[in-house]
Amino acid sequence: MTLQKISSFAAGEWVTPGAGARSISSAITGEVIAEAGNDSLDVQRMLDYAKDVGGPALRAMTFHDRARMLKALAAHISQHKQALYDISFDTGAIQSDHLIDIDGGVGTMFVFASKGRRELPDAHIYLDGEVEQLSRNGTFLGQHICTSLQGVAVHINAFNFPVWGMLEKLAPTLLAGVPAIVKPATSSCYVTEACVRIMVESGILPAGAVQLISGGTGDLLDRLSMQDVVSFTGSARTALALRSAPNILENSVRFVAEQDSLNASILGPDAVPGTPEFDLFVKEVQREMTTKAGQKCTAIRRIMAPENQVEAVIAALSERLYKTIIGDPRDKSVRMGALVSMAQKTDVLAQAAIISTEATRVFGDPENFDTLNANPAKGAFVPPMLFHCENPDTAQRVHDTEAFGPVSTVMGYRDLDHAVELINRGQGSLVASVITRDPEVARNVALGAGAYHGRLYFNNRDSMKESTGHGSPLPHMVHGGPGRAGGGEEMGGIRGVMHYMQRTAIQGSPDILTAIGQQWVSGASEAPAPVHPFTRTFTELEIGETINTAARKITLADIEHFAEVTGDNFYAHMDEDAAAANPFFPGRVAHGYLLLSFAAGLFVEPNPGPVLANTGLENLRFMKPVVAGDSIKVRLTVKKKTRRNDEYGEVRWHVTLTNQDDDLVAEYELLTMNEY
Repeated sequence: MTLQKISSFAAGEWVTPGAGARSISSAITGEVIAEAGNDSLDVQRMLDYAKDVGGPALRAMTFHDRARMLKALAAHISQHKQALYDISFDTGAIQSDHLIDIDGGVGTMFVFASKGRRELPDAHIYLDGEVEQLSRNGTFLGQHICTSLQGVAVHINAFNFPVWGMLEKLAPTLLAGVPAIVKPATSSCYVTEACVRIMVESGILPAGAVQLISGGTGDLLDRLSMQDVVSFTGSARTALALRSAPNILENSVRFVAEQDSLNASILGPDAVPGTPEFDLFVKEVQREMTTKAGQKCTAIRRIMAPENQVEAVIAALSERLYKTIIGDPRDKSVRMGALVSMAQKTDVLAQAAIISTEATRVFGDPENFDTLNANPAKGAFVPPMLFHCENPDTAQRVHDTEAFGPVSTVMGYRDLDHAVELINRGQGSLVASVITRDPEVARNVALGAGAYHGRLYFNNRDSMKESTGHGSPLPHMVHGGPGRAGGGEEMGGIRGVMHYMQRTAIQGSPDILTAIGQQWVSGASEAPAPVHPFTRTFTELEIGETINTAARKITLADIEHFAEVTGDNFYAHMDEDAAAANPFFPGRVAHGYLLLSFAAGLFVEPNPGPVLANTGLENLRFMKPVVAGDSIKVRLTVKKKTRRNDEYGEVRWHVTLTNQDDDLVAEYELLTMNEY
């Protein structure tokens, strides 16, 4: 077998292993298949390259430019998935594990690309929240903005997901406009290196956007500054050592950790044997124990069942585990492969031995189990191991020991409060699940356990066909957890992007805030439209461009005709005495939607032009009633422009309706699609 030389990608160059290189063995055979590492890697040059080359290139792009880049990158990786599948088997993973890692990573990038286009502006600054009025007359305002950090993100990833672990962090980082240095776990870095090569060779990424360290980081963390971010996935012990480094503390370097987690699952009191919920519970636990051979940060480590259901759970779960075929992951009939290395096997068995001091092993003997087309002595194979803890209240180690493999412990609970107390004994987890169809059970668990868990997953017969599973972190949702889980948050949609940006409060006049945010702020200068704005293309329109319409008088006939046509005969519009008795109305008033319809009639240009469609209105408020005899007029201002593609863009208009006394009657935002 040819020994693979796993390179680093530093300052635009591939650097082969050198002094300090470590051997990497196949999880299946134990044979050395590769080596990685180079003690002479110039980490300062990598930091400088990221900050001087990668950062400026990314920050020159808008959020939408970066989102398009992510989409193209995900599509390109997707075209090369088979090559990544092929080399991933030596990590011990089976084909379905590859789908979670590789396809899951690609899917995560697609989600962030989509969210970037839909939820972020086609701009360089993100406006966080609404404008705050800080003065009586509105000439001094405040707003929060988020801008890209001007440093580098150092991603230190775990061995279990060499592709997803990298891509789920890269997606929000690159979308934020921050370059990254990726450091995968050495035992599976050959898969990460292959994926980085695919990305680099695509030519999609700007130079310096992504670099790779295969091996040790040297003194990299000692060189970071307050503009940098460290995102770590791994053990609590390593996380503590890294985040306690003097340089990290002295410079308040942002540190995001996702670490040890004693995740739990509760069988609801209503989920008795014979119900779909009981079967679902057993299926979910078995899947979480065996997927990736239990090497998942979200795997179920503790199983809570009503005391009178413990024996039934053990029997049903043991039956499913017995059918799990263990062996060479390249064999399509195998359902669970190996742990990533012999060292990991030694660690898992040691942790299982600790658990056995408080619990009895009821399934799985690591000294006696069958494998298919594999030698269990040479490969890092272990069987699923199920324990039963009879006294979870007095036990300690079952609540603080994570065997990072196919190991889980069943324990009984007396009532729901007891179940919540037990899952919280883990002192913080990434996820806890509850299988129940009882809404009150779900609510009580959310109230009692929400503060201890990053995610609560509820499932039952109504949602099980479409649910993604207890152990599946989704890019839309926060992945992280308090306490033992590290206290961090990853993904979570645009929330994840904000970890790589700085939130800043800006204060100034409406014109200043408009200029900074590229979004018109009420009270800012208006530019009279040279012609009707509906005759101007997306490109021609300017922020602040405004028209003021003529007035239209509202008559009683208008109100009655609108009621007849629409069928809206609400008393406030049709019954003078009833309307006058209402504290909000002086008598019969015009329909709010009549006012909106008349407003459109006042500002719309009827002829064909660059306005392709009215796609909706937002933030509608009615401030003052309009009665027969009043007049209304409209002010229409270009508030914001968002490019959607090369053919058209979205224009957000600020619309105000005022009466004959210039009192504000209604206010809203109109959305149109305009030719580019």
